[in-house]
Amino acid sequence: MEQSDQKFFTVIDYVIFALLLAASMGIGLYYALSGGRQRTTQEFLMADRSMGCLPVSLSLIASFQSAVAIIGVPAEIYTHGTQYWFIGCAYILGLFIPAHIFIPVFYRLRVSSAYQYLELRFSKAVRICGTLTFIFQMVIYMGVCVYTPAFALNAVTGFELWGAVLATGLVCTLYTTLGGLKAVIWTDVFQTVVMFAGQLAVIVVGVQKTGGVADVWRKVWEGNRISGLDLNPDPTERHTFWTLGVGGVFLMLSLYGVNQAQVQRYLSSRTEKEAVRSCYMVFPSLQLALALSCVMGLVMFARYCGEDHSDKLASSSRDAMVIYFVMDMLHGLPGLPGLFIACLFSAALSTISSAFNSLATVTMEDLIKPQYPAMTEARATLLSKVLAMSYGLLCLAMAYLTHLMGDSVLQVALKIFGMVGGPILGLFCLGMFFPWANSIGALVGLCAGLVVAFWLGIGSIVTRSTRPLPLECGANATTAIQTAFNNITLSQPSGLKRFYSLSYMWYSGFNCTTVILIGLIISFLTGPTKEEDVMPGTLYPLLGKLFCFLPEHLKKKLCCVTPLGQTLAAPQRPPSQHKEGNGLAFPQEDRSSLEERESFLSETFVEYETAV
Repeated sequence: MEQSDQKFFTVIDYVIFALLLAASMGIGLYYALSGGRQRTTQEFLMADRSMGCLPVSLSLIASFQSAVAIIGVPAEIYTHGTQYWFIGCAYILGLFIPAHIFIPVFYRLRVSSAYQYLELRFSKAVRICGTLTFIFQMVIYMGVCVYTPAFALNAVTGFELWGAVLATGLVCTLYTTLGGLKAVIWTDVFQTVVMFAGQLAVIVVGVQKTGGVADVWRKVWEGNRISGLDLNPDPTERHTFWTLGVGGVFLMLSLYGVNQAQVQRYLSSRTEKEAVRSCYMVFPSLQLALALSCVMGLVMFARYCGEDHSDKLASSSRDAMVIYFVMDMLHGLPGLPGLFIACLFSAALSTISSAFNSLATVTMEDLIKPQYPAMTEARATLLSKVLAMSYGLLCLAMAYLTHLMGDSVLQVALKIFGMVGGPILGLFCLGMFFPWANSIGALVGLCAGLVVAFWLGIGSIVTRSTRPLPLECGANATTAIQTAFNNITLSQPSGLKRFYSLSYMWYSGFNCTTVILIGLIISFLTGPTKEEDVMPGTLYPLLGKLFCFLPEHLKKKLCCVTPLGQTLAAPQRPPSQHKEGNGLAFPQEDRSSLEERESFLSETFVEYETAV
């Protein structure tokens, strides 16, 4: 396909694309004008804690199944083969651990922001540092998410790149500001369906035009794109089973365990059981999304056999190959190009709206409300909407920085989560699992984790090396493997360069471990926290469960055995008598109103009297 043929959007395509934007805006307007009309921060930021597990689970998928994944994963498979598919193994523990550890702790504390936990467990300074780190992470990531679909729209239609960036950001900012978290979750549901439909359309047409399933399989097999189980323990190897299956667990925990965008959805559920169930329901959908993206990459390879056509889109990025493939496959099929671009924008809008809402929440709950506890509800709600809009405009500026980066959008996005999400995960793990950790250790550990993370990340960019080009169809697999082995042997880094060569999939795990180790060392040097001084409900007895074979008196000395679910409002009682929803300690300044606090206390005492 020549460059002059790029702009093949028909009227039907424009109509489909416009309908997506109109439907998203319509959902935002509906929730702005119905129900409580987003007049309270509880409704605007937490959806009145009234959501069911199905919309929450679809929203959890959409929040991070962004345009980055839809473009980045097929490009990865096309270039490097199916090894990346093994990250699906990490989804098992990456969702099981949040469901049984993080969700119960956060839900029973009845917090609005995940970072309120850090003040309950450590101090206000730790809470503020954690909040600022999260804001930094999400603003940068949003730049990648806004830029990716705008680049695609520009390639397919010739629509001005920065005009597309503005269209994405402004539509999303408006419906997030108008409709609050309810609008964000229900648009996520609608956009998830559009995402799957768009990918499926491209795969079906691609397989048919390539010659059928048998031809696709033969070509990807001959082209050495079907990867086996690579058990190489070398942590500098970009993708192996260990980097993806183990390193990916830490990445998933940083996304689905402690990231405010996801925690906020868990907390919007009606009950704790609904929140846990929504986490489990994410698993099959995530596997389906991963499979669709990987199959799309394989069909691409079968079509072009490793050739690089991205220059025909006036771009040297490998991600541009996905856009070229879509253009080539759907050319002459009115409506389908519009469906795929709508698919990309759906993914982008769902991710960006989640970020805007979560950023507004943490700024309001962690930075502004503690400083102005007497602020009226009406003013707080208005300020929350202004914050959501302000973050929307800021993320448009960050899209320009993405334009200047050289890595694939997938690698850029995962590096961001590893470099910043890893230390945040380490901070929460330090607080939940280690009763001796104090606030000084938490602060020093977080700072050390961030310093090491950026040292590693910037070093890897500066010393980045060029990878071998992909093979063409029919290449001899033995020759290919031998050539790759020789290239690796000749260019094996040493010393500090080897440290910089650490696989980006290990960033989350490495930085999380750094925070925990430094945090514990500093805590012991400055005086460890005694278990009885820790607020009940902020610890999870992980060490007690791991060392269950030890006698009780040793477990009490070595690790926390406090049962999850104690309250400050009522006297202690056996764990068996605890009921779901019995909140743990809550921060007085963070309850939305005096009436809600009194209601919470009365419910707790009624349950206690009933149990007694």
